[in-house]
Amino acid sequence: MQILLANAKIMRERVECEPWSVPLYQAEADLLAAEMGRMESAELARQLDCSLSLAAANRLRYREWAAAPRMPALLAYNGQAYKHLRAESLTEDALRFGQQHLWITCFLYGLLRPMDGIVPYRMEHCVRLEATDDRPIPLFWRERLTQRLIDSVKADDGVLIHLSTAEYEQLFDWKRVCSEVRVVQPLFYVRKGGRLRMQAVWAKSCRGAMTRFILQQQLMLPHELQAFSHEGFCYAPTLGDPAYSHFVREDD
Repeated sequence: MQILLANAKIMRERVECEPWSVPLYQAEADLLAAEMGRMESAELARQLDCSLSLAAANRLRYREWAAAPRMPALLAYNGQAYKHLRAESLTEDALRFGQQHLWITCFLYGLLRPMDGIVPYRMEHCVRLEATDDRPIPLFWRERLTQRLIDSVKADDGVLIHLSTAEYEQLFDWKRVCSEVRVVQPLFYVRKGGRLRMQAVWAKSCRGAMTRFILQQQLMLPHELQAFSHEGFCYAPTLGDPAYSHFVREDD
């Protein structure tokens, strides 16, 4: 199995772990970062749809891009999913398994392996640059990443576990991905008052926890995900189907 997990906007500034590898699309990331670093803070705030203070902080990040210390991607991100993935406590065997099976989707670096060295940044899907021919970032990446992802999945066992989000499907010709490989997308619901609801914080938490479960157990088959449980979420065999396995927490 190959696994997709989304990156996170919240990042650490430094970690005490050396990266093992260079991102596959480092040259493209360097090109995008250089153009971002030439912008004034006001333009960055507009492009990133963020506050002026946050834009100024990221302008400094981009200007110090080349000299900034690299961190393994899996440890650099610190959003909700990564808090429950707890990468810092993974075994070395789990990290090595992840290096072969896990891709992190990202608007700046495209696709990352867990131990690829990255620096703190902020990038949004709506950004348009000269380097992207004034097209949104996902269109820049789509022609580069679609075949790469398909080839990676086919070289494994043809199964892609989709623990990223719909936003990052834009990085690929997603219809083509779904037509050429088997995509399995676990879904996480809270049942309350007899109704199933997807809550964003819980969904992010479970995606991170499930990624940890896969890496620690070194799972190779989709049905093995049925053993996953986290914070009251467990597999619901009467719901969903093989492509959309349901994990439910009862909050009644």
